[in-house]
Amino acid sequence: MKLSKKEVEHVAWLARLELTEEEKEQLTFHLNQLMVHFEKLRELDTADIEPTSHSIPIQNVFRDDIARESLLIEEALSNAPEAEDDYFVVPQVVEM
Repeated sequence: MKLSKKEVEHVAWLARLELTEEEKEQLTFHLNQLMVHFEKLRELDTADIEPTSHSIPIQNVFRDDIARESLLIEEALSNAPEAEDDYFVVPQVVEM
């Protein structure tokens, strides 16, 4: 399968990308090179290969969830640029 410049332009339009003619040519070339590699991978016999989501084994490392004392409010707010009634004061980010 080979991608045409027209198809690359269409995908760029869908992604709302403004590309120069040179960028379109480069992307068409690079994407077609990727397609060649994918075709080579398609030729491999993977019938006896177990599907994986990662190429190496991965496991999460969790710490024990142990309840402990938290900071006092005064201590937590001690370095705050601005605090009011035991709360941090931050700039408003949502306009009404």
